[in-house]
This record gives sequence, C-alpha cells and structure tokens, in this order.
Amino acid sequence: MPIYHKQGNIPPKRHTQFRRPDGELYSEQLFGTIGFDGMSSLLYHHNRPTMVKDIIKSTDVSPKIAMEKHIRSLKLVSFKTEPKDDFLEAREPLLVNNDVHIGVAAPKLSMTEYFYKNADADEMLFIHKGSGVLRTIFGKIPFEYGDYLIIPRGVIYQIDFDSTENRIFYAESFTPIYTPKRYRNWFGQLLEHSPYCERDYKLPQDLETYTDMDEHLMKVKKQGVLHEMVYEGNPFDVVGWDGYNYPYGFSIHNFEPITGRIHQPPPVHQTFETSAFVICSFVPRLYDYHPKSIPAPYNHSNIDSDEVLYYVDGDFMSRNGVAPGNISLHPAGIPHGPHPGAVERSIGQQGSEELAVMIDTFKPLMVTENAMKLDDGDYYKSWLNS
Repeated sequence: MPIYHKQGNIPPKRHTQFRRPDGELYSEQLFGTIGFDGMSSLLYHHNRPTMVKDIIKSTDVSPKIAMEKHIRSLKLVSFKTEPKDDFLEAREPLLVNNDVHIGVAAPKLSMTEYFYKNADADEMLFIHKGSGVLRTIFGKIPFEYGDYLIIPRGVIYQIDFDSTENRIFYAESFTPIYTPKRYRNWFGQLLEHSPYCERDYKLPQDLETYTDMDEHLMKVKKQGVLHEMVYEGNPFDVVGWDGYNYPYGFSIHNFEPITGRIHQPPPVHQTFETSAFVICSFVPRLYDYHPKSIPAPYNHSNIDSDEVLYYVDGDFMSRNGVAPGNISLHPAGIPHGPHPGAVERSIGQQGSEELAVMIDTFKPLMVTENAMKLDDGDYYKSWLNS
C-alpha cells in the first residue's frame, strides 16, 4: 500500500517521548510486515498493547479437505450457503492451498462482542451484498456493494453491518497483498496506464480512541487455530498513527477497463497481486473494435494456474448457466474457454455488462467439504455439444 497516511496525534519525531495529558508515556508500536523490511506504520496507544489477561480456549478451524488432488472443473452455487449470525462462524473456506484460502460468508450480525485479528494472513473481503463500516485500530472505512476491503495481517478490527442481508467473497493470503508492480513506478506511485489511482482508495478515517481498562474479548487466528483471549484495556486505544501499512477499501466500480482492437488477455483485469496469486476485476467495458474481432475469450490452457471466477452481476458472455454468486474453478492441466455457442453469440456485440472477481493461483487448489456441498455436479461436462 504505497501511500503515506496518518490519523490522530503523533509526535514530531519517531521513537521519542510522547506523553498523555496525565504525564504518562503513550506506548509506541511498530506495525510492519516482512520483518523490518516491508511496509510499516507507527501507532501510539493510550495503554500498553501487550496486556493479555487470559487465554480462554483454542479451536481448530482448519479447512476440511474433500479432494486434495483432482482435475475437475467445478461450479459452486455459493448462495446455497446458509447465513449465520456470527461473522467468523459464517466464513466457509471452499478452495485452499498453502498460499491462500478462498471462501464465502453470509454473516447476519455485526461483530460487537469481540475484536478479531488474523495473525497469519492478509484478508481480501469483497462485498457482494450489504453495507456497513469496517472499524479498525487505524480508523473507520465505510463499505458498500462492490467494495474490496484489504486488511493486512495483524490488524485488529470489528465490522458493523447495516442489515442482515450480507454476502462476502473472501481470500486469506499468507503472503502480502499489493497493487500490481507493473502499475507502479520505482517510488510506488501508480502510473498513468494503471486502471485506477490513489484517488480511488477508501482510506481509514475517524479514528476511535477508547481509554478504558475493562476486559475485552479478542479472537486471534494463528496457524489454523482460533484463540480466544482476554485483553486488559480496549484494543481501540490508538491516539494517532502514521505510515504505509494499514487497511483500505477500493470499489470494483472504480476499476477502469483496458480494451483494444482485438481480445485482451486476462492480465489487463489485474487489480491486486501477491507472490502466489493475482486478483482480477471484470467490469462493464466496450468490446474489441477490430472489424473481424471475436469478443469472446479464446480457449486457453491452465498449465501454471488454477482459475477461480466469482460471478457478481450482469451478463456473463462466455458462460452458459451461471448466475450471481456462482463460483467456477478451472484447474491447471486442462484447457478451458467459452461455452458452446458463446463465440458466435459474441460476434457483433458492442459491450459487456458483466461484473466478476477472478483469482488465479500459481499452485493447485484443494477442494473442501464445504465446497462439495455447493457443487452442481456436472459443470465439467458443460463444454460438450450435446
């Protein structure tokens, strides 16, 4: 996240005395990634951020694998996932490997009884249905339909929903989520050819600072185990911070599509990247304008990547029989492309109104038991002519 940002009150010089009104020192915390080499922020707490009073229990929440090695294309009907009250219990991992856990959630209630921290993974939450406010130690980020929320590992947060009708597509990444390197100059600024710029980000605002010393429940996910801990003092006690490592939002509706005379390859849709997978946004766009162009994508071989496509809204030109909330998996090792009839159907069309999120992983994905409950059963046969 190569933008300097700050909130609240901070001292003029880092690592120097910064005192509360009562004369006590604020507690300074370096919040960084990749040791001391990655992006970081400096936070100033009213209380010490280290006061763990008790560890209540630990629960294994590791995904249960149904298919570890396979070559089967799948279509998952994610809206069959039953809504649940609790934000964390609503999460259902569907496709996983050692780099990323991809899943969906349909939480009904806001997270108010506890605070949450993912100590293992950066999180990408894509808001398909619902709106609300992401509340973090860095401040608040309002969100709505079509927003990506990027939450670096270790961020303490709560989430408030405006209603009980919420659908989220998420990815937990065990390597940091960045903007694509080819969109940035050597200073980190997004370049002119980037499909979005820094103005499009939703940055944390309205820093909340609580100074109570009450007990607060914290849930921390680490190594696939959810630990419930009691903190002494409110985790939202930050009086100020500055730096480069913090959560932010970005709307898929602010992604500006890159088009050409002939069909453009999937990398033009890239929105975020890690060292292990990429995230792409398919948005409404004009089709190719060569007089003999074929707007439908050509068949291509997934030799190095598993492709996951989450269908959000609109007309999915290259696919037959898909609907909002469907998830397709095209595994490495077998070609895939437009469904029968899609190529001819696309010729002469002027544009697309599709909206979708794609994740391409560089290592194979395993299929969980949760996913098998959502499988339509015969998607892998859908390219047959009959």
